[in-house]
Amino acid sequence: MYGAPVDLSFKNISSLTDTWIEEPNSGLRPLKRNSEMKYLSCSLRLNNNNITDLHDLQKTVSHFLAQPAHLTWLDLSFNKIAHIDHVLCELRELRVLYLHGNSIFILSEVDRLGVLAHLHTITLHGNVIETNKAYRNRVISVLPRLKTMDFSAITRQERVLAKIWHQSNSRCRSSKVNQ
Repeated sequence: MYGAPVDLSFKNISSLTDTWIEEPNSGLRPLKRNSEMKYLSCSLRLNNNNITDLHDLQKTVSHFLAQPAHLTWLDLSFNKIAHIDHVLCELRELRVLYLHGNSIFILSEVDRLGVLAHLHTITLHGNVIETNKAYRNRVISVLPRLKTMDFSAITRQERVLAKIWHQSNSRCRSSKVNQ
């Protein structure tokens, strides 16, 4: 089941429906298919395209993978994605998510990914949200199971600081509500 990634990178794809007519790139390891011609893989590369919308992500995953519910690794880096779409939260087995080099500008949208119980690696650098002073603390606090962020290991000290930051900001928000 854990074959080579289905690689649809560098295909100049603008819409996920465009991928359905594409043949994946061939890599070092050959892609294996089942009797329905679906790929025996748990990894999907859609990086370095022009994707703006993730609306058809589930259909795309189902189109290519023999067991779409087992998608564990998704690379959407270097596209034109502006929002962290709720569709990502439906990928319950996701462990690795690359979103670096996009146009994500609302930091609070990262909170949505908190429902992904197995997510341990994420990249978000190269997005507008990276310029927010609370960027790293916020991401670490809302995704407490992360081991790696932006290709850098998360240290114990960062976890402590993120927890303090979260508690401090929770108090600030609740005191503003009570005023």
